[in-house]
This record gives sequence, C-alpha cells and structure tokens, in this order.
Amino acid sequence: MLLELSITDFAIIEHLDIDFQAGMTVLTGETGAGKSIIIDAVGLLVGGRGSHDLIRTGANKAVIQGNFILHNDNPTYDVLDDLGIDHSDGAIIIERVIFANGRNSCRVNGIMVNIATLKRIGETIVDIQGQNDHQELMRPERHIQLLDDFAEDQLATILATYQEKYDQFIKLRNLNEKKHQNEKEWAQRVDMLKFQIKEIEAADLHENEDTDLAAERDRLNNFQKIHDALLASYEGINGDEDVSGSIDSIGTAMSSMQDIEDLDPEYKQISDNLSGAFFALQDVASQISDQLSNLEFDQDRLDQVEQRLSTIYQLKHKYGDSVSQILAYLAKIKQELKQMSGDAEANDDLDKQLAGIKKDLIKDAQKITLIRQQFAKKLETAVHKQLADLYMDKAVFEVNIQQNRVLNRLGADRVEFYIQTNPGEKMLPLVKSASGGELSRIMLALKTMFAKAAGVTSIIFDEVDTGVSGRVAQAIGNKIYTISQKSQVLCITHLPQVAAMSDHHYFIEKQISDNRTTTTITELSKSQSVAEISRMLSGTAITKLTKEHAGELLKLADEEKAKIRNSC
Repeated sequence: MLLELSITDFAIIEHLDIDFQAGMTVLTGETGAGKSIIIDAVGLLVGGRGSHDLIRTGANKAVIQGNFILHNDNPTYDVLDDLGIDHSDGAIIIERVIFANGRNSCRVNGIMVNIATLKRIGETIVDIQGQNDHQELMRPERHIQLLDDFAEDQLATILATYQEKYDQFIKLRNLNEKKHQNEKEWAQRVDMLKFQIKEIEAADLHENEDTDLAAERDRLNNFQKIHDALLASYEGINGDEDVSGSIDSIGTAMSSMQDIEDLDPEYKQISDNLSGAFFALQDVASQISDQLSNLEFDQDRLDQVEQRLSTIYQLKHKYGDSVSQILAYLAKIKQELKQMSGDAEANDDLDKQLAGIKKDLIKDAQKITLIRQQFAKKLETAVHKQLADLYMDKAVFEVNIQQNRVLNRLGADRVEFYIQTNPGEKMLPLVKSASGGELSRIMLALKTMFAKAAGVTSIIFDEVDTGVSGRVAQAIGNKIYTISQKSQVLCITHLPQVAAMSDHHYFIEKQISDNRTTTTITELSKSQSVAEISRMLSGTAITKLTKEHAGELLKLADEEKAKIRNSC
C-alpha cells in the first residue's frame, strides 16, 4: 500500500507530506481545492503522462515521491527482479521529477528508469479509477480483456501458449508470403546461401585457427633471430670451449657457501638461494637445448601457412572479422537455408509448418472459447449479485460471445457485454443502452470482483460516485468499503454517504496568501469528520440538525462496515 506521499511545487501544491493507512481513506473538500491534483501526482508516480505545465508557477521543477510497501506475493517483485532492482527491505520508493525544460527523471529504489519501465512497475502497484474511466466499458474491444481477467486462473496458461504459437504462425506466414511474392528472389537467395555454405565448409575452419597460424608464421619468418637468441642464451648459461658459463660460476659459489652454511642461518639461506638458482639455470639450459634441437626452418610449411592464411583472409573479407564470426555466420545461414528450403525429416517445409501450427491454434482457440463461455456465465452471476447491491437488481447483464471468422492473438472470440436495464426492454449492447450512472455502477461491480485478483496494492477512486445520490450513494460507499478489505483504497468523493464509510478522512482546501494559492491537507478527527459531513449534507450552513444528521449517518455507516467486515 501507499504509506507516504510527498509533493513539492506541483500545480497549486507548494509542499505536502501525507501519511496514508490501510483500509478506506476519503479525501473531501470544495471543488477546485486540489483533491484530484493529489491523485494526479500519484498517477505520475506510476507512469502517467507528465508535462512541465504541471510545475507550480515560479518553480523550476516539480518533485513527487511515494513510499509503498507490498505483500510478499505481489507481482511487482517479479518485475523488479526482472529489472535488477533491489527490494530486499520490502519497500518500493518511487521518485519522479519534472523539470521546466520538459525533461523527466524517474527513480525506483534509487535506480534510474524510463517512463515505460515506471509504468510497467506502477500498473502492478496502483489502480486509478477516474470519474471517466467507466468509458472503458464503452469500448467493446476491451470487454474480452475484462472477461479474461475474470477467468485468469484457468485461462492464463493456455492463452499464453496459444499466443506464443500465434506469434510463430504470423512470423512463418509473413515469411511464406514473402517467398511466394517473389519466387525468383527467393530462389536466388537459396542459391546464394548454398554457395556461401559450400565455400565456408570447404575451408574446414577451426576456432582460433587464424591466430594460431599467424603465430606459427611469425616463428618461421623469424627463424634466424630465434635461433641466434636461443644459442646466445644457452652459451651464456653453459659457456663454450673458451669461456665458462653462468652455471659453472654459480656452481662454484654454491659449493663455497655449502662449506659454511652450518655456521650461520643466514649463510644457510644464501646457500639455499644459490642452489635454487643453480638448478633453475640447469632447467632453463635444458629447455633451451630442447628448443635448439627441435628448431628447424621449413620453407614448405611457411608456404602452406601463408596460403592457408590467405584463404582465411578472403573468407574474413566476405563473412566476418574472425574465424569465430565466420563460423557463427555459417550456423546462421544454414538455419536460414533450412527454414527456406525445408527439411523433410524435421517437417520444416513452410506450408506444412503453417498447416500444422494453424491446426494447433484452432484446437487451442476452441479450448479458450469453452473456458470463456464457462466463465461468462460465472461473470454474469457475479455481476448480477453486485448490481443488486447497487440497486440495479432488475438489470440483466449478459456476456455475448461470437466467433470471428479469422483467428487473432486473443483466439477466435468476439466478446461484448449486453444489458437490459429495465424489465420488458430488449437486451442491447452496453454501449447503446446504459446511462453514465449505470456504467459507473457496473464498473464498480467489476472492480469489486477484480480487486483481489488484480494484485494491486492500492486502488484509487476519483469521483466515481458522480451523478448518484440517496440509497445508491450508500450502496456505492458500501462497495468501495468492501474493496478496501482487500486492497488499500483512496477515494475522492462529494457524497456524505461515501465519506461516512471511511476509516480515515482527509480534508483538502486551498488558501490564498500573498496573492498565491496553496493547497493544504488535514486528517480529520471524529468530531471534525462530523462537521465536514455536515457541510457536505447542507452545503454552506452547518446547523445542529445537520450535525445530528451527520452523526446518525456515521453511526449507520459503522453498522454497515461491521456487516461487511463479518462477511469478508
């Protein structure tokens, strides 16, 4: 959930630090006081679009910070792990800075991320439901996703498998279309690949062969230099007929020190060091002798090496800067040729592959349709129950599933919600028959069902209760409180019935000082909440009667909340 929110120089907010708690929190205040600005700030924290126009006049940047704490099984952790962002303490600290030049800076637990990544993280933490977000229901193409969300436990795995096959099918279909569009170019490409494979394979290259051959060539070209250096070194160590070598000198010194090594530990150490040097020189002399014995200049071998390096150079010029790159290119074009030409044993022929994958797609799509049909009935039943609680008990909700003639990435289904709002009327598409108030209640019904499944830690309702009153307002308050039993809820409202259902009540107001407008926020005590609800009931004048009415409303709300807690 959202524990702390800090806002600096954002819109009309100079600076606010807000501590939030679990349960249902309402934000009330006069229109224009800045309630929605606070929600907008949270929206920016989770990847919403930002603009330098949002910076408070006179400031050079707006800074928003949020501290979230999540359940151990929250999907956010998987996203953070994928991004390599540490979350060992369980806290997610998000900071977003908007600069006057339009640049944005986003950090998650101190790690810089871009807006797309921030949005990817944010959508697993916060769900913001605005007063116009019920328009999602006005887009029939979104209905299938809502149904799939409801059926996620049963549908997610098979749908993911289907989509993987579908992506493969589209890739091969495009390849096949390209093949048939230009058979001549296709054949030329096949011939070229065959030629390149034959040329590279004929060379019979081996890893690091070019570097090994280059080293051998250098040795052969420097035969005389190597021979002279080895001989001079050997004679320097062993000496010749006229001059004694280093070994003889060190051997004499070693013998001398051995005669006195027992007289002093330091003499012993010197003697040991001389012995080590003597035997080390003997080993070196032996190695040099072996090298001299094996050293041989072979002009034929030098010619062979030069010719081989010339062959490799020609291949490098065409296919890569090293033997490793050439061999990698060979593997790549062999795979391409296999895909283009087909392999009877592996059934890689494109037409056969497409037919096989399409057959599998049809089978999977049929399974997906059956699952959707099953959960469509369950969704209808669940929505009816929720709508009854929202005083739409006469409404009939239906999930209409039709079959597309062509498969798409979601399967073979076209899903659209239908509703009959009054008995005796026709079942019509939701987009054609539901009013704004009805759409708000339907969306709230769906949110009530999806709140736990969505996995988000906080759900924000921004005036979703606009346009309702009376018992419907109370029903909406009950539903929002029900959702708060599963996820933290922040709710902006103008309805006293909804405000009365809150666990925590914040009052937002704007103040003018030195010709500057500033938004402030105050957490209300029980008595202050009574006064604010009285204002919401009466408008301007707060009387003894409105206070009594507010007190009664809070008492009734406590009873409703107790019932909801007992039923959850």
